[in-house]
Amino acid sequence: MGNQLRTNKLIELAHNELKYAVKIRRIIHQNPELGFEEFKTSELITHELGGMGYEVIRSIGKTGVVALAGEDSSGPTLLLRFDMDALPIQEENEKPYKSQNDGVMHACGHDGHVAIGLTVAKIIAENKSKIKGTVKFLFQPAEEGLGGAQETIRDGVMENPKPDYVFGLHLWNEKPINWIGYNKRAVMAGSDRFEIKVIGKGGHGGVPHEAIDPIVAAAQVISSAQSIVARNISPIDSAVISFCHINGGSTHNVIPEHVMLHGTIRTFNKQTRFLILERLTEITQSVAEGYDCKAEVKFIEGTPPVINHEPVTQILRSTLNELFPESNIDDDYKTMGAEDFSLFLDQIPGCFYFIGSANQEKELNYGHHHPRFDFDEQAMAIGTASMLGLIEKMSCISLSDK
Repeated sequence: MGNQLRTNKLIELAHNELKYAVKIRRIIHQNPELGFEEFKTSELITHELGGMGYEVIRSIGKTGVVALAGEDSSGPTLLLRFDMDALPIQEENEKPYKSQNDGVMHACGHDGHVAIGLTVAKIIAENKSKIKGTVKFLFQPAEEGLGGAQETIRDGVMENPKPDYVFGLHLWNEKPINWIGYNKRAVMAGSDRFEIKVIGKGGHGGVPHEAIDPIVAAAQVISSAQSIVARNISPIDSAVISFCHINGGSTHNVIPEHVMLHGTIRTFNKQTRFLILERLTEITQSVAEGYDCKAEVKFIEGTPPVINHEPVTQILRSTLNELFPESNIDDDYKTMGAEDFSLFLDQIPGCFYFIGSANQEKELNYGHHHPRFDFDEQAMAIGTASMLGLIEKMSCISLSDK
């Protein structure tokens, strides 16, 4: 009975503030900003937090915002992270809250993450006397591959006070609303980039024998590289090699001097990552040599895998089971997507999880980074309640107390 009362209270708190979350989310959606350019977003967050009574620290990681609730040493310090950057995408939705910035769009749900974070902060602020510990809110810039997490760490977000645990969530249009997913270990892949330059000898397309064609060699590199995952990686492991950008030549009848290939590598562990880097280099150089070309291979290190801490996921599982007994909770979920939240998990225990946000009946089922991406805003209440549940479960605050 006690758990039921607790569950009802937390869900009630989240749903009572859903209108606030929707309002904030739509303001941010209309005014999207790219990584490290989230100036208006940062101002809005600062204004809202200030109105709730928080002392706000700005310019963490250039445009990030931090706020603290409670500083009671009898409880743990929790770091709650919410990313806030948009993407360089032209929105194709025709909604009242569509992007007003040409070529920039919240196509990944970060506007909803900020709204959840501010809603949680609002509820916590209204229950200050119950805080047993410290809740540290981080509104992080530049998650979309620009190194925002690393910049906030450099600026001291992991100090004063140092968090004991870290939590993050992601609204997830790959799954329907009322689905929640996580994994007790690796939940998201590590991501690295590669650049390959295949160098030949330019010439006229009508006399190809007088040239050394790097396009033919590059095509064979792409084809041969697919054997790495198929034949060098264990079938029970997972990895991805994707060639996503090819640039070579400038007109229809000239064989170019060189071809550039760009792509991404996704892995869940260091051993697989090193094997792929080694084999991709070997295959590229061997294939290029076989076509009388040369090859230069460059790797750009990205983010490590998002690896949850198993004891903390037990707390998440208990929280979700109590709050959402009728929801579809997947405790073995993995995705090849990448997240710089991994950098926080490399330093302290924590957990990253997903809140299903698609709704096919409402035609809210376009994938992330699609120009028509949008999500069911009811998912924000689920995200808010789950965060409140974790805060209470970690004994930072007793929201169910009268």
